[in-house]
Amino acid sequence: MQNDDICMDVFSRLPIETLLGLKRVCKRWHGILSDRSFVQGLLQRPEPLVGFFFQERYQWAGEDIRTISFIPARMEVTQPNKQTIFSFLPEDVVVLGSCNGLVCCRSVFPSPSPYIIVCNPSNKQWTRLQGTRPDKESSYGLAFNPSQSDRDTTNFKVVRVSQARTDMDDDDSYLSFEIYSSQAGAGAWKKSKEVCQCNGNLVKNKGVFAGGKLQWLTDKDRILSFDVENELSWLISSPFPTSHFTAIPEMCIGESSGGRLHYIMISEEGLHVWALEDCYDSNWSLVHTASLEALEEENSQLLRNTRERVSERVSVDSMPWMDPLAFKDGLLLMRVSTKMMLYCIETKKMKELCNVSVLGRNCIFGPLVIPYSPSLAPLMT
Repeated sequence: MQNDDICMDVFSRLPIETLLGLKRVCKRWHGILSDRSFVQGLLQRPEPLVGFFFQERYQWAGEDIRTISFIPARMEVTQPNKQTIFSFLPEDVVVLGSCNGLVCCRSVFPSPSPYIIVCNPSNKQWTRLQGTRPDKESSYGLAFNPSQSDRDTTNFKVVRVSQARTDMDDDDSYLSFEIYSSQAGAGAWKKSKEVCQCNGNLVKNKGVFAGGKLQWLTDKDRILSFDVENELSWLISSPFPTSHFTAIPEMCIGESSGGRLHYIMISEEGLHVWALEDCYDSNWSLVHTASLEALEEENSQLLRNTRERVSERVSVDSMPWMDPLAFKDGLLLMRVSTKMMLYCIETKKMKELCNVSVLGRNCIFGPLVIPYSPSLAPLMT
């Protein structure tokens, strides 16, 4: 076995974060780790969650907050990293979504010439998507399946979802879709013929890519699903109606490394996690449940009077005491009062990551929270 083959064999077993450091050791290792064949092999393996992008939003103002924090999913890192994560980009951005190591962003508003960027924070490469002018009202989703890329190209798609009212009824609305394909070349936005009747607003984590489809949580006990390849959309019923509860529950959606969509709910009846079995029949299976009392008993140093505090939220105008923000691969990021907590559904253990005060003064009002797993997927600027 040649020396380079031995290095490749060793490197292929190491996490991406370690490989990024090894690229700076010497030119030879940098060349090996930059080889497209080697990178393509790495893209076929699932990468663990390393943390969450967190960006505040003003509750009422039309401007964007420029600061982006990165909350590591590790106990030994006590302070989120701010500002420097996207410093390689030409301007400040708002994070829209992440998929298999790539991140979709747009220009912060106000901006004279806003645009959309897809970037890779790990290798600091990015590409600007020409042909459309982003706005704050639309929602976006990023779809990147490494198995559909080859050694020469990184193929991804961005889906833009716009909501409009019908002429017949102001309360009746529909969703339309625009799709950007990196394979189609510059300015390759296409207006899809697909239209979805939907009266709900898209909320929380924006587009989650799972099982070849992009999903968005709505505020009407429905999840919008869009098949990226076939350009078909439909609404998936949530596994449990929110009207069942006295106190207002909180939800989010996420995905696992197996490509399954997950639905997470925190209510007066506890924490429940469902996995989607059939997207066409809205068939869910309950994969995890824990009562508030069990959560408190298992994490007694972090939780007190949990049921009482969760049950107090009877109005949408009041802030939830426990708010699930993002989920990936069995790890749930949630805000509990003034603390950011990471909950593992396998161990039922919770750990404190940071105080919300370090994230900014507006961190409670509907922040953008995006899970991130790194990759070495290359992008052409």
